[in-house]
Amino acid sequence: MIALIDYNMGNLRSVSNAFNKIGSRVEIVNNPEKLKDFDKVILPGVGAYKDAMRHLKNSGMQESVLEFAKSGKPLLGICLGMQLLLESSEEFGFTKGLGLIEGSVKEFDKSKFEHKLKVPHMGWNELFVQRDSKLFVGMDKEIYLYFVHSFHATCSDKFAIGKTFYGYDFVSAVQKDNIYGFQPHPEKSHENGLKILKNFVKL
Repeated sequence: MIALIDYNMGNLRSVSNAFNKIGSRVEIVNNPEKLKDFDKVILPGVGAYKDAMRHLKNSGMQESVLEFAKSGKPLLGICLGMQLLLESSEEFGFTKGLGLIEGSVKEFDKSKFEHKLKVPHMGWNELFVQRDSKLFVGMDKEIYLYFVHSFHATCSDKFAIGKTFYGYDFVSAVQKDNIYGFQPHPEKSHENGLKILKNFVKL
C-alpha cells in the first residue's frame, strides 16, 4: 500500500498515472491519521516552498510525515517534495523545512554560470549517480530525467546519491536511511523515471 499525500501542492494525477503504468496503485491521502497505515509514502510538490510548508502544517500532515519517517518505512519526496525533506529554504525568505535530511535549498547562482542559461532549469538533463541506492538497481550511472525548478538542494555528499550539472553541479537526488528524494520528476521521465518508481515499489 502506497500513499500519495494530498496537501494541495502536488501534481497528483501524473504521479498516480505513472504508477498505474507500472502496474502499481497509489492511494491519494489527505487524512493525516491514515498515513501510518501505509507501507510507503510519496510526498509530491509543485510550487512555492513557503506555501507547501504552510499547507503541510495546517493540514496536520507535517507531524504525520515526521512520524512516518521514524517508522523506517520508505518515504519518497519528488521535486518540491524532495526540497521539503531538508532543513530550510531561502525561497521568498527563510522557511523551515521538515528537517529529515541535513541541508538547505538555494536559488541557482547565475554568477557561477559560464554560459547564459535560463532559470528555471527546465527540460531533460542527466543525473549522475554518486553512490549505490536501491532506487538505481538495474540502471546506468548516467540517467536522463525531466527537471523543472529554480531552486536546488545543498547538502553533504554523504546524502547525495545523484548530482546534475546546470551551470555547476548541484544535488539532484538524496537518501538518508529510509528517506529518498528526487529533484527531477520520475513520473514525467518516461522509461527511466518509471524504472525508479518500480524500484521504489520493490523496497
